[in-house]
Amino acid sequence: MRVGKVIGSIWATRKAACLQGQTFLVVKSEDEVIVAADQWTKYLTVANIALYQDVDFIPGFLGLTYVQNTGAAFSAFEGQQWLFAIIFAAFTVAILWEYFKKSMGFSKFERWCIAAVYGGGLGNMIDRVRFGYVVDMIETKFMVFPVFNVADCFITCGC
Repeated sequence: MRVGKVIGSIWATRKAACLQGQTFLVVKSEDEVIVAADQWTKYLTVANIALYQDVDFIPGFLGLTYVQNTGAAFSAFEGQQWLFAIIFAAFTVAILWEYFKKSMGFSKFERWCIAAVYGGGLGNMIDRVRFGYVVDMIETKFMVFPVFNVADCFITCGC
């Protein structure tokens, strides 16, 4: 009888680990879509808009302006690329730890939030490694706000 309980416990633990692994793969796929969308919009921006050129996208509402940002939000911590790399690495380790050590699974909404924040962070980290700056292009025309990019939108929505 005891052997049956032990085997049942092992089976339940393995099943939970498999479900968490599936959850991780879903988030990984969402991350890939977010990174692809971010990198594609940045490619189009660099290929078609001159640095600091302002192009009306939706007149009076949104414009496209190619900016090279060496800082974080609102250009804070400008030039501190090593700091962003350390924070991103720590965030990656924390996410992996939570996914495989959390006793209860994440809800669909929580998985989407994590994917949005991580995918956006990864998109910006790719720029930092490749260029030493992040390509920003979305400019609000209806209010004064710093220029941002698709990755920043996902990070904000995920938070």
